Amino acid sequence: MKSFRWLFIFIVLVAGIGMGLAYGWLVEPVEYFDLTPDTLRTDYKADYVLMVAEAHRVEQDPGLAARRLAIFGAQSPSAIASEALDYARTNGFPDSDIAILQELVTAMQAWSGILQ
Repeated sequence: MKSFRWLFIFIVLVAGIGMGLAYGWLVEPVEYFDLTPDTLRTDYKADYVLMVAEAHRVEQDPGLAARRLAIFGAQSPSAIASEALDYARTNGFPDSDIAILQELVTAMQAWSGILQ
């Protein structure tokens, strides 16, 4: 009697997993959309800009950093970096991250001044 109960539980568990997988793969599969990075939430944009700033600190190539920031659309790289810096200051990012973002803002402002 006890082994029948465990067998029943095992069969129901396997059936549930199987039906869940079948539903997820066949009935309602995930649909992927091609979204542009400018549709990201502000916090994710700030995180991306922070990653660009960290890479810029190592590479010291403002043109490459500007190209990396250009994925956010028509704004200038210095404006994008400034928005991320403002977000970081408002939302309590660590001082080290704010300093890195400030370096990027300064570099983007100088770089855009060279182009003009």
